[in-house]
Amino acid sequence: MKPKSMIDRKHIGRSFAPSTAEVEKGRLRFFAKAIGESSPLYTDEAAARNAGYASLPAPPSFLFTLEMERPDPFAWLREVGMDLTRILHGEQSFNYHQPVCAGDTLTFESKVEDIYEKKDGALSFVVKAVKVTNQRGQHVADLRSSIVHRNR
Repeated sequence: MKPKSMIDRKHIGRSFAPSTAEVEKGRLRFFAKAIGESSPLYTDEAAARNAGYASLPAPPSFLFTLEMERPDPFAWLREVGMDLTRILHGEQSFNYHQPVCAGDTLTFESKVEDIYEKKDGALSFVVKAVKVTNQRGQHVADLRSSIVHRNR
């Protein structure tokens, strides 16, 4: 018998309201320090410019943090029927198409890419894909994350 509360596959393809966020130098420096990044590329604007960047570049995982800056970053989980007390972060990946730097304003457009079960329905996996564009409308990155829901 399959567990109750499996996540309905009808949500595959569902899009959510886009959000925007600014990439700020202070936040980039703080994030680099928090993750132990010691390269001056992420903290010294002269080093970043010498390396060919317009300003301080965003470390690869920074966009996941920035994407969470919306009034209710977990609303989408509830909208697809997930119980927040029963979830785990499964995985994340990112694919950059061009650099993201301080001064950029990014738009995050997210949608449910896939929903599937494992362990005879005991676990549901919801895969969210996020397209990131900058203030010039350029597609700069794709983010992907999987959330695991422990079904009843």
